[in-house]
Parts: sequence; structure tokens; C-alpha cells
Amino acid sequence: MAAVRGLSLTAAALRAVTPWARGSRLLAASRGPQARREASSSSAEAGEGQIHLTASCVQRLLEITEGSEFLRLEVEGGGCSGFQYKFSLDTVINPDDRVFEQGGARVVVDSDSLAFVKGAQVDFIQELIRSSFQVLNNPQAQQGCSCGSSFSIKL
Repeated sequence: MAAVRGLSLTAAALRAVTPWARGSRLLAASRGPQARREASSSSAEAGEGQIHLTASCVQRLLEITEGSEFLRLEVEGGGCSGFQYKFSLDTVINPDDRVFEQGGARVVVDSDSLAFVKGAQVDFIQELIRSSFQVLNNPQAQQGCSCGSSFSIKL
């Protein structure tokens, strides 16, 4: 693996993070700024039920995943606004999962979580204080809290 510069984490450092309930590794649980970013389709038939991956997301996933690993996106209850995003590396695809693949990078979302993120973008953001995967431009989210890690849904 090529050396990674700056504040980004290496795959080995990501794998050292404490396991959580599903047996995969927690990466970040945050909602990014509502900045507009150019997204690319996760498949040839992009639509409302799709998750869109940005070029930086695809590039970072190709750098940190090995073999059958992929990025799992889940929505959990919690945070200031009611729901929060959770990202982790995983290797098990469950029967209710939807797989979104682009350029060899895969993001997997379970059917319950997909209802809360369909049509959203997954991006990888590098800042001076952190680097993380984030959900941007989620059409299912009404608003986010000031901390940027949770959201409320449109009713």
C-alpha cells in the first residue's frame, strides 16, 4: 500500500479501532456540511432509491478496503435531532442489504437505513481536525443539529 500523507488514517490504523456490535469496525458517525459536491452515480440506473458516491469516497474506499471489505452505512436513533449516521468497514452482506458499487468501491446499506438515506451522497472529507466519510445532500433529512452528527427526517 502506498504511504498515506497528512491526517488521513492508514488501513492498519482503521482496523485497530475497537469492534462494535455487528462485528465491524467503526469509522465515523457524522453528518457533513451541506456543501454541494459533485457526485457520481453508484450505478448506471441512478434513481431515488440509490446512494451516490463522490469521487473522493470511491478513491478513499479503494485505499482502505482489502479483499471483500466494503463500507457499511447505517442510520441509528440518537443524536440531538433524532437520527445519526454510522459508518463501518464490514465483510458480511445480509439478505436485506442493498449494495451500491462504483469503480470497485462498495457501500452497503440495510433496507431499514435505506429509507432514511435514499438519494443521498456519500463523500470522504479531509479537514485539518479530522477525516471522515459523511452523508451529504440527504433528501430524506429535514434538518441537522449544530454539531453536524445527527438529523431529523421529513414527515
